[in-house]
Amino acid sequence: MSSSSISVGARLDRLPIAGFHYRIFFLIAAGMFFDGYDLYVAAPVLGSATQSGFSTVAQNGWFLSLTFLGMTVGALLAGFLGDRYGRRFTYQFNLMIFGLASLAAALAPSIEVLNALRFVMGLGLGAEIVVGYGTMTEFVPPQVRGKWMAFMAFVVVSGLPATAFLAWLIVPAHGWRPMFVIAGIGALIVWYLRKNLPESPRWLEATGRTVEAEALMRDIEREVAAGRALPAPVASVPPPSLDLAALLSPSLLPRMVVGSVVLITINALIFGFVTWLPIFFGQQGLTITKSLGYTLVIDLGSLAGCALGAFTADRIGRRPMIIGASLWTIAFGAIYPFVAVPQIVLAVGFLLFIGIYVLTSILYGVYTAELFPTEVRLRANGICNMFGRGATIVTPLIVVALFKAYGVAGVLAFMIALLVIQIIVVALWGIEPARRGLETLEQEAEAAAARRTVRV
Repeated sequence: MSSSSISVGARLDRLPIAGFHYRIFFLIAAGMFFDGYDLYVAAPVLGSATQSGFSTVAQNGWFLSLTFLGMTVGALLAGFLGDRYGRRFTYQFNLMIFGLASLAAALAPSIEVLNALRFVMGLGLGAEIVVGYGTMTEFVPPQVRGKWMAFMAFVVVSGLPATAFLAWLIVPAHGWRPMFVIAGIGALIVWYLRKNLPESPRWLEATGRTVEAEALMRDIEREVAAGRALPAPVASVPPPSLDLAALLSPSLLPRMVVGSVVLITINALIFGFVTWLPIFFGQQGLTITKSLGYTLVIDLGSLAGCALGAFTADRIGRRPMIIGASLWTIAFGAIYPFVAVPQIVLAVGFLLFIGIYVLTSILYGVYTAELFPTEVRLRANGICNMFGRGATIVTPLIVVALFKAYGVAGVLAFMIALLVIQIIVVALWGIEPARRGLETLEQEAEAAAARRTVRV
């Protein structure tokens, strides 16, 4: 059987890891890093803006809510654009948007203008998450997909300690504006470097552009082989075509529910607690310098959590790690409000962040992109992200109300309730994609749909 008669997915999945994969990872991850940086820049910027009188806590809530509104719209648009016009066009377009908007934000004369620009930045930020993870998922072999995608999340999350470190160096002396300059310049440099990133062969095949897919696959195989023989691909039957309505079918609708619930939960954890940490410390009487220093120490737990997720996603599996990390986060989230000694605050906060970022690495980086077939992957992810981001439009307002009424304990009680719901939903309806080909998961969904059609 000739290689051209075997699906692109089977040919990609049998490739050994080579320089090609590392190049794709670097080009996508570089943009994702600045996406993470721009996401997390809100914490030091708002902490500084509040203490300098540029904004109030209530205005900070609108800054975050408008960020999430932009990300909600951006995630949805990116899903439809990515499935219609391709992965390459979409990730370049969104990277340019948040790069230019970040530079403009550095010149904002008022918090109202800054909030408006933050909405525009949010359009690009929401799109990058959907397209970046979705595209990388389509290139990586199933045996190591969990590890590679979790390390992609590690790169994104490294924007958190990087932002905290730069804020600690820059913000006390120079204010918050240089933080946006760094984001904008970095994003535009990556935009230029990513111009040569190839299109996804899986997407080309799924949209009927088989000649282009075949030509690209031959180039990839030639580069990976480097004159050596490649493993033989396993023949597979390409799944039937799907349209958007398939997401409401009994086989895919539960996956939509799972994807939406887990993204609502992790967005609430990050943007309802993590990004507010400097503000919580500031409202509790710490100076901006000490607040950012405490935050930097706790933020290091994010890297440890993502690394743990990367090394366990394939070995232990997605579902056990999601449920286990949720229980870990609940335990330390329940302890955190009741500790007062600085060393214990830092230790418990560090352990709490490990749990949050194990979830981040698996839910953002690995799990949700695996749930859906190639033809609707970005649209399905865009819709799930729309619900995830949409819920967090109101999360900052809820956080402000809970913090004013009950302090950090009230905020964490809200987060724990969401984690309990997540555990139940993943246990009941979550699938286990670890070490399984994307086409295998697609064929299972299609087989279930075909059986229902026959019964009707």
